[in-house]
Amino acid sequence: MRTVGIHTLGCKVNTYESEYIISSLKNAGYIIKDFDDICDVYIINTCTVTNNSDSKSRKIIRQAIRRNKDACVVAMGCFIASHMDYKEAGLDIVLANKDKSKIVELIDEYFRNKEQIIDLYDKRLTDFEDMYITSFPGRTRAFVKIQDGCDNFCSYCIIPFVRGKCRSKDYDTVIKEVTELVNNGYKEVVLTGIHTGSYGIDLDVSFADLLKGLIKINGLKRLRISSIEVTELNEEVLDIIKKSNIIVDHLHIPIQAGSDEILKAMNRKYDLDFYKNKISEIRSIRPDIAISTDVIVGFPGENIELFNKTIETCREIEFSKLHVFPFSEREGTKASRMDNKLDGKVKKEYANKLISVSKELELNYMNKFIGKNLEVLVEEYKDGYSYGHTSNYLYVKVKGQLKHNDLINIKLKEVCYPYMIGEYNE
Repeated sequence: MRTVGIHTLGCKVNTYESEYIISSLKNAGYIIKDFDDICDVYIINTCTVTNNSDSKSRKIIRQAIRRNKDACVVAMGCFIASHMDYKEAGLDIVLANKDKSKIVELIDEYFRNKEQIIDLYDKRLTDFEDMYITSFPGRTRAFVKIQDGCDNFCSYCIIPFVRGKCRSKDYDTVIKEVTELVNNGYKEVVLTGIHTGSYGIDLDVSFADLLKGLIKINGLKRLRISSIEVTELNEEVLDIIKKSNIIVDHLHIPIQAGSDEILKAMNRKYDLDFYKNKISEIRSIRPDIAISTDVIVGFPGENIELFNKTIETCREIEFSKLHVFPFSEREGTKASRMDNKLDGKVKKEYANKLISVSKELELNYMNKFIGKNLEVLVEEYKDGYSYGHTSNYLYVKVKGQLKHNDLINIKLKEVCYPYMIGEYNE
């Protein structure tokens, strides 16, 4: 039996795809081992969203090649898709984001012929590559990839070039997959994609139609949307969020910048007024909802005044958490050709300041729930404490061993960042 180690970088879509690959390999008789072990096969599912992602991808590929010179080393994913001419001595199978589902036959072919396999393609012409998962070993919540690709072409982003056009998984297949996951014990399912809210743009259904179907699944307790653009939170989607207690009390809605000047330069599809009004609309139907966001700092032309405007905007909106990213220049994007680029030191200063603001906002949000009772999905037990998340994604720590994968009513007693300390009364 051949052994396989797999290393996954990047987003939840990659995590889902890697889980599918693991499942396929197990079914074919391969033994999954730790990536740091000596294995017959190494698979690196790469990321290219930033320069740092590229560096990590290269580093992990080289480590695998060095670890066992006789192993079959497979590199796949967004880093490969953005570096089609990438060469590394000892790399045996090279894939972009298509044909990941064929990994078993490609590995088998390599061992038969011992010849390098390079499987690249025109990214904008590819169809949705169907994958289907019925379990997520080691995880309490299950991810389901419903969509791939992006047509937004934000000026800083390489992803539309490496993931291709928007395309969606068949509606009935999504419903069946989530139903099987729930029947296998998963109480919470996370919908994920590259541009999740665009689901159905290539089908006869909409994202709202999918949500309506999913919330009817018997036994599903929580449905979480990994990320959604503010422009996709239309009246129909908001009406479902308003009426369904299956949709969790948390939305991740990227803002990316807190000034209209930078939003326009980024080619985002909204201005601040639109974004703020939509957040107000959401809070009118879900007053306690957690709204987290992504912010890119140090975009070309973002002087200190515009950066301070971003800080002001984040405080005004009262996000529950900020995911802060220094601007990373990606070759081939419009932003890479812009003037007024900022020095790395300045970008780091901006990022550190905004991370401090994020902690301030997180604490403000957490403190609102002291003394309240909320359901916690128990995910882990270690060192005498149980850990889990609430619907609004508060991370809760409770003394004692609570039943894994149960939804348990917990009284939130105090904030001990990054946790809330809870108490369980039987």
